Amino acid sequence: MKDLEALRDAVREFVAERDWEQFHSPKNIAMALSVEVAELLEHFQWLTEAQSATLDDETRAAVADEIADVQIYLVRLADRLGIDILDAAATKFVKNAEKYPVDKAKGSSKKYTEL
Repeated sequence: MKDLEALRDAVREFVAERDWEQFHSPKNIAMALSVEVAELLEHFQWLTEAQSATLDDETRAAVADEIADVQIYLVRLADRLGIDILDAAATKFVKNAEKYPVDKAKGSSKKYTEL
């Protein structure tokens, strides 16, 4: 798929064909999203920084599957709540730029409250 709207529409159709709308409350989708993120994290557990940046093909494919699951649930949650992900991300970038001004945050991993 080329964009989030196409993905959203495909997920809507997939859910409708299976009559899963009844299970897709925002709460349930958020919980499922959390589970998928945990499954993604499992692939990195106990790896060194270097190992995490150089995954073998099998692990990379498994990570890709989990990233896809996370994205699908995130798109579904945003759809159920009427949130435009791209607009929300653009708004958040503005907020982050205010919280993390370049002159204070550059090269630092500190949280904005510590800058």
